[in-house]
Amino acid sequence: MPWNELTTAKLTRAGLNLIGQALSIFDRDLRLAVCNRRYQEMFDFPDSFVTPGVGFEDTIRFLVNRGEYGPQDDPAEAVRSRVQAARAFVPHYLERMRPNGRWISVEGAPLAQGGWVTTYTDITEIKLQESLLRARSEELSGQLLAHAERLAQANRVLAATNAALEEAKRELTEMEARTRLTAEMMPAHIAHVDRNLVYTYSNRRLSTVLPGMPAEIVGLHARDAIGDEAFGRILPWLRAALAGEASVHEFSHEGTGRRIRAAFTPGRTGEGPITGVYILSMDVTEEAQARAALAQTHKRELAAQLTSGLAHDFANLLTIILGLQGRLARLPGLPGEARDFSQATVAAARRGGDLLDRIARIAAPREPRPVPVEVAALLAELGTMAAPLLPAATRLAIDAEAMPGALMLDAGAVQDMLVNLILNARDAIGPAGGTIGIVARPIRDTWLELVVEDDGPGFSEAALRHAFDPFFTTKGAAGSGLGLSMVYDATRSAGGTVRVANRPGGGARVTLRLPLRPAPAALPARLVLLVEDDPALRTEVREMLTLLGHSVVEAASADEALALAEVPGIDLVLSDISLAGGVSGVALIEALAARGHGAARLMMTSLPAAHPLHARARALAPVLAKPFAEGELAQALLSGVPP
Repeated sequence: MPWNELTTAKLTRAGLNLIGQALSIFDRDLRLAVCNRRYQEMFDFPDSFVTPGVGFEDTIRFLVNRGEYGPQDDPAEAVRSRVQAARAFVPHYLERMRPNGRWISVEGAPLAQGGWVTTYTDITEIKLQESLLRARSEELSGQLLAHAERLAQANRVLAATNAALEEAKRELTEMEARTRLTAEMMPAHIAHVDRNLVYTYSNRRLSTVLPGMPAEIVGLHARDAIGDEAFGRILPWLRAALAGEASVHEFSHEGTGRRIRAAFTPGRTGEGPITGVYILSMDVTEEAQARAALAQTHKRELAAQLTSGLAHDFANLLTIILGLQGRLARLPGLPGEARDFSQATVAAARRGGDLLDRIARIAAPREPRPVPVEVAALLAELGTMAAPLLPAATRLAIDAEAMPGALMLDAGAVQDMLVNLILNARDAIGPAGGTIGIVARPIRDTWLELVVEDDGPGFSEAALRHAFDPFFTTKGAAGSGLGLSMVYDATRSAGGTVRVANRPGGGARVTLRLPLRPAPAALPARLVLLVEDDPALRTEVREMLTLLGHSVVEAASADEALALAEVPGIDLVLSDISLAGGVSGVALIEALAARGHGAARLMMTSLPAAHPLHARARALAPVLAKPFAEGELAQALLSGVPP
């Protein structure tokens, strides 16, 4: 037992021994837990009967056999009945005379944890005073004396009952406090409104679901507590619950960017009328983002299945057309007009091939590669990259508000989306020039919002309706109609949203929202075993690791790596999947796992995902696709897991 617990136990026992009453506590298993010295003295117990753990039945048998309860016709039955009463323990108070002529009061109360506590008070002096009063007060009515005695006994019973009620009140208060604490610790808002939609209860977690809302809302009308927008969204469901219909509803809250799921349950007592509505609401933004990304992935897989066969046949047809037109162009004596037709046909066929490539890029699965990104630096780099694509009369204005540090983003995908939107804006503005604006800002702690605007003519009504439809274009033959579709696909695949609109003052506006996920803290410096058989690539990866603050031990083969793995302090093994020398990187990791080596592991490869060796590697460790940059390597090191 720790020192403080031992000290507390000693102090508690010393305090109990100072009490003038005898006290015993038996647990739920009818075994002695605690008693004081007065308990042993009052009943003259041997030491073995005041030792914690002694059975209640043994104690009662000892007292019955000694005559504590007077002569017994059947001692075994006397013991059995008292033990049976103890198992169904109820609060009680009684007074009895002991065989030695002394009177005691016995007061018992159950404990919430099980078991009971009993106090024994010597009331012999009180009984003597009552006897003297009766003997010396002949002038007093015997009936009055008897009444006084009954009143005194009733007072003692009442005091015992009050003590039991106080204990019950204390237990109820503690239970209520525990219930409230549990409710307030839940990652959800639990509340109740009456029929007037006024809050009568709240676990004070509203601000975790709708940031910026007050914590104390009891007594407020729902509209005042959660605001007009959220109230308007849930009002139909509140009315349905007041009519007796339970429901679960999910909605987006534009003010905070949160996705909220709320359950509405009619509140009633028994079969009585509905008195209000119980509301359970929680923030499911991350779940909704994941659902959106998964749904988009499924759509892409379906599109790939539908288009792959058609694209294959179409590509074959284009190949035949190109071959025939080539042969036609080489025919001697071909009229000039026919040669022009042939060249136009070849150009159209090649454009069809380009279109197939773009469809393949949309339909083919692309694994997101989020890395820590400074948004301001990313947009500055984008401005440098996009400047040569814009006419001299068109200005690119970039405004990146203060961001909460580095964010986890697929930098390549974000830049591709923004370049696509910049080119669309350039074409909309035309040669006369204008301004293209890019604004980046955080929406609370939920979204990164990227807004691309221009001061051109804006979207037509048809474009607003069909902007994301594949092959829809307002550029005529000059457009493929896949630009905004690609932006939509990439945004949804990241779990985000995209909207198109016209600016109030004229021009177009495209708003992207991507999940705002702060980059994790950098790993502490590690000792990395780098296994790569290509010397040039090994040097490049070593430089990246060194710049990230890690120390590196290098190996050119699996055999060399197995020997170096015994170097003390190896924290992480980074190995290529394919290695020279007959032993692959996968076999190396498997061998280290068999040894029980405690280093984290990470693999890298340029093999396609469908390669059998790639599949074996993914079962052992995260796999980093080549080529990769320093940021992608840093993120991959965070995901390297120990065996």
